[in-house]
Amino acid sequence: MSPIETFDNAYPGRRYTIAITCPEFTSVCPKTGNPDFGTIRIEYIPDKQCIELKSLKIYLFGYRNQGIFYEMVINKILDDLVAACEPLWMKVEGDFNPRGGITTVVRAVYEKPESRNGCWETA
Repeated sequence: MSPIETFDNAYPGRRYTIAITCPEFTSVCPKTGNPDFGTIRIEYIPDKQCIELKSLKIYLFGYRNQGIFYEMVINKILDDLVAACEPLWMKVEGDFNPRGGITTVVRAVYEKPESRNGCWETA
C-alpha cells in the first residue's frame, strides 16, 4: 500500500473541517472475487497535519485488487489516515453500490481523546 503523505496545517489552532470524496473506489469481494464499487467520504478536523490528496488517491486506488470486506476496508482506511495525520476528529464512510439487491453504508469514527469538547458532531 502506498504511504499517505501529509503537509503542515497552516491553521492548527482553528477547528475547521476538511471533506474529501472519492466516487470511484473499487475493491474485490473476498467471497466471490467480484469487484465492489463505492464512494468513500472522508471528513476530518486536522490538528498539526493535513492529508495530501494525490497520495491519498494513490493509496485508495491500491485497494482495487484487494479482497476485503466493506467493514474491514473502512476501518483500515480510518486507522491508516489517523496514523498518518493524527487528526482531532475523523469520519470515514463507504457508500457501496448495490450487490445482490442490497446497498451497504459503513461509517467509522475516530476522536482524539484529549480533544473532546462537544464542538462537533461525531455520528
